[in-house]
Amino acid sequence: MSPPLKPGRFITFEGIDGAGKSTHIAALGERLQARGAELVHSREPGGTELAEALREQLLHSGMDALTEALLVFAGRRDHLQRLIEPALAAGKTVLCDRFSDASFAYQGGGRGLALDVLETLERWVQQGRQPDLTLWFDLPAALAAERRAAARQADRFEQQDLDFFERVRAAYAARAAAAPQRFVRIDASLSIEAVAAQITASMEARGW
Repeated sequence: MSPPLKPGRFITFEGIDGAGKSTHIAALGERLQARGAELVHSREPGGTELAEALREQLLHSGMDALTEALLVFAGRRDHLQRLIEPALAAGKTVLCDRFSDASFAYQGGGRGLALDVLETLERWVQQGRQPDLTLWFDLPAALAAERRAAARQADRFEQQDLDFFERVRAAYAARAAAAPQRFVRIDASLSIEAVAAQITASMEARGW
């Protein structure tokens, strides 16, 4: 009889828009695959057909903070059921660009939605599921804005002012302080090589 599969690892990447997560998600994926990990790459909002459809509405349709949160968590529920939980049960490593910390940062910190509402939705939808490791790409809002302007056309969230993104950043800091065992702060203002070194160090510290 084959031995049971070890449960997979769930690693999330967080930070304000323009923090440079995408480059490093791909690089970490290559590193883990080279060490024999079977990977699943995903993102939020999104990750499944339903969640991707909701993502389009979130990025391009006007709505209030509660509606945003409800759509995000509806997509997250489908994402968990159809992709994340099955992958982890099969022993795969899931690398996800954003998860529930982003809801607390954007709808909570940025939009001002009450944290008890978000905590209730998190409890209902995730039923205790949290990432094993969250890499928080932290940098000042002004620098992130410069990077976004040079890279792409802004969506509905990226069009927000610097005060919005500083509130988002502060909310990420609060989440990190509340869960230091799973959060690693990455200084995303540094060079690509220096950021990569921080990620490598955080993985090696866990024996991964």
